[in-house]
Amino acid sequence: MSQLTTHILDTSAGKPASGVKIRLEKFDALNSWTALAEGITNSDGRVADLLEPGKILEAGNYKLIFDTAGYFEKQKLKCFYPSVEIIFQISDASHYHVPLLLNPFGYSTYRGS
Repeated sequence: MSQLTTHILDTSAGKPASGVKIRLEKFDALNSWTALAEGITNSDGRVADLLEPGKILEAGNYKLIFDTAGYFEKQKLKCFYPSVEIIFQISDASHYHVPLLLNPFGYSTYRGS
C-alpha cells in the first residue's frame, strides 16, 4: 500500500467521487510548492497509484489539490469551491490517509486510517 492514500466521497450523491484530478505538492526549502505526483480518482473515489510503490515521503508539509470544479462540471452542477487544497504534515514513514467529504457547497476532511 502507498504511504499516502486519499479518497473522495460525494456526500450530496452518497457515492464515491470518480474522475477527480488530484495533485500532490511539497513545500520546499525555497518557500514554494513543488508538484510531486498527479492522479485521477477511480470508480471507488480513490487513487491507487499516487505514489510509486515503496516511495516514502520525507518529513515536511504537503498538500493535496482536488479539482472539484471539473468534477461538478461533468455533472452539470455549479459549485462554490472550484478547488480544495488540504495542507498536512508528514512526520514519519507511517501511513497517511487524507479523505475528502465533498458536496457542491462545502467539504470536510480528517486524518483517516
